[in-house]
Amino acid sequence: MDLNTITDVRLARSRADLVALCTTVVPLAGGSALFGEPQNHLEGFVDLMTLEWPALTVTPDGLDIAATCTIAELSRFPAQPGWLAHPAFFQCCTALFGSFKVWNVATVGGNLCASLPAGPMTSLTAALDGEVLIWSPDGSERRMPVTSFIAGNTTNILTPGEVLRSIHLPLRALEARVGYRKIALSPLGRSGAVLLGRLERSGAFVLTVTAATVKPVQLSYDALPDADTLRADVERLDEWFTDAHGAADWRRAVSCVLADEIREELA
Repeated sequence: MDLNTITDVRLARSRADLVALCTTVVPLAGGSALFGEPQNHLEGFVDLMTLEWPALTVTPDGLDIAATCTIAELSRFPAQPGWLAHPAFFQCCTALFGSFKVWNVATVGGNLCASLPAGPMTSLTAALDGEVLIWSPDGSERRMPVTSFIAGNTTNILTPGEVLRSIHLPLRALEARVGYRKIALSPLGRSGAVLLGRLERSGAFVLTVTAATVKPVQLSYDALPDADTLRADVERLDEWFTDAHGAADWRRAVSCVLADEIREELA
């Protein structure tokens, strides 16, 4: 889509170049979300891609994903020894239906900042207890869980001038076994529900529900719950919503089914 109100695009070379950000000048990465709908309130972009942040960095305590890492780069990331959760990377990438051209420009950070309930990078990073690093205009920074970063349907906690720098996935989550399920009303439609279950080495079980709820919701247990307990807990969630991609009652019903399939798989 043409954004004919944009009069200036700046190429960021250092953090100092981000001072131009405000309510009418926003960060630009891949642009697949920004150019997908009218942005008549915007006057300029600051291009983050020229900062050349390393896309994926393995650390002793997990994985750091740059906000500018593309879906294509994440999908090709090789398995690391002991990272049983690795298949979920590609599985969640495929939940973003788009051509190779979209995968090559759409970024992990951009998908999070779009904050759509069906954002597949939200599904992945929330399910693996991801923590975002946010740069503030005054030079400070803050960290918080992805589940707190996403505030609702298309909303997050970023304030004007702030930039999502990276997402950290902890080693304990990457070493967990993960079960993935997705459902949509049509074969190539936007996700109606995306669920990931994580069974850690300690025996702890975490179920993350996305796409069916306005923001990521997690259910945590010290051990794998029985079918009745899990179903009752999923049914009690109150963040379900209705849109063109599914009714709230359908989303609740299919999430109960998918949650039990994940429970049985990980058992």
